[in-house]
Amino acid sequence: MSTRGTNFLDWWITNNVPKTGVIDVISIAELAQQLFADAKAVGISSAEIEEDTESAYEAILDAIVHHDAGLAD
Repeated sequence: MSTRGTNFLDWWITNNVPKTGVIDVISIAELAQQLFADAKAVGISSAEIEEDTESAYEAILDAIVHHDAGLAD
């Protein structure tokens, strides 16, 4: 992944992935579509985003799972 793609993905997840609440597979797919649209708007291709992650969907899901894992029951 390019530095530009990595930085954008990290920034985008921090600013767009919900921190609380239940999220379903459709919501994650919609977030992935929005990620690509936002990246395209600033001149970053989907290939540049997914070079190392292989899946923006999985990167978003991973961010949600790891965030929730730190919460107390």
